[in-house]
Amino acid sequence: MGSNGGGGGGKPVLWEFHATGPRNISNPGWRDLIRSSWTDPNYRRIAVSCFVQAAYLMELDRQEKRNGESALAPNWWKPFKYKLVRPLIDSRDGSIYGVLLEWDQLSALSDLIVLRPNGAPKVVLAIRGTILKQSTVVRDLEDDFRFFTMESLRGSVRFTGALEALKSVIDKHGSSNVCIAGHSLGAGFALQVGKTLAQDGIFVECHLFNPPSVSLGMALRKLQEKADKVLKRYISGSSSNASELSHPREDGGAASEIGEEKLIKEVKRWVPNLYVNSCDYICCFYADRSGVATVTAEKHEGHSGTHSKLFVIAKGPKTFLEAHGLQQWWSDDYELQLAVHDSKLMYRHLKSLYVNKS
Repeated sequence: MGSNGGGGGGKPVLWEFHATGPRNISNPGWRDLIRSSWTDPNYRRIAVSCFVQAAYLMELDRQEKRNGESALAPNWWKPFKYKLVRPLIDSRDGSIYGVLLEWDQLSALSDLIVLRPNGAPKVVLAIRGTILKQSTVVRDLEDDFRFFTMESLRGSVRFTGALEALKSVIDKHGSSNVCIAGHSLGAGFALQVGKTLAQDGIFVECHLFNPPSVSLGMALRKLQEKADKVLKRYISGSSSNASELSHPREDGGAASEIGEEKLIKEVKRWVPNLYVNSCDYICCFYADRSGVATVTAEKHEGHSGTHSKLFVIAKGPKTFLEAHGLQQWWSDDYELQLAVHDSKLMYRHLKSLYVNKS
């Protein structure tokens, strides 16, 4: 899930920042001390998606033996005044699957930025998705298959490595100064890490680009839900004393409703940002309560049921490879909308953090 930057044997120039990066983004300067660009959601999305692209390119630089001035990855974080702390390396094959970036105050001083701008994270952990190249394809597809069959990435060494890396920077800088992001398979890891931290009451900013929503577990669960509905309908229709049993059901329903309200309040404590293209069948099930990819352009602040910020590209790439690509999220050509409704799938993810608590 999520080959981006791997290309189809394309030339390295295709992913040079000046050629394929964001076109109309302002360079950081002293004005950011007065009005920070990082408070603009569009700037934030563009910057974070570029950091994830850097994670892809770090691995491609390794594979194609580009280093020093020929390396492509650094050009995707330097314009935003960040520096590399360390790459995240998969112990199974030595591949780079993520990058840990930190605000570069020394570089910022050259542009008269004496303090980190308001809203700019101190540290960003960016995780790439699948790269369909010989050096990485086996382990990448192994984790893809892990998610597809189990709808979980906890058993992967990449999950363990990302979680440990994020915990170490949280201990040093605090959770409010840390951000995690990923694309496709990387978004799956970012979500899993974010959920694990949230279970311990640690809430970090999270950006999920084209997160995977399709799995065998989900398909089986949908079949089970349909079977349960048919069975309940049959039982209620054939029961002769259904009316006598209706009162206890109502009382139980009221208690369940109260419990659900409390649960919603808990779920709203951690609000990840989802970026979805409705033409991408890997992530489209996040787009609507019913699984149908629909969206409205209207924005409601403080919507009572909000448990995730769901951004959907309404007029953008239609083919799957483009719709699932990362480049669309730093592009200025597409109309991006914030959905008013909430994602039923994301609610189920977040609900699992709290239902087992005593």
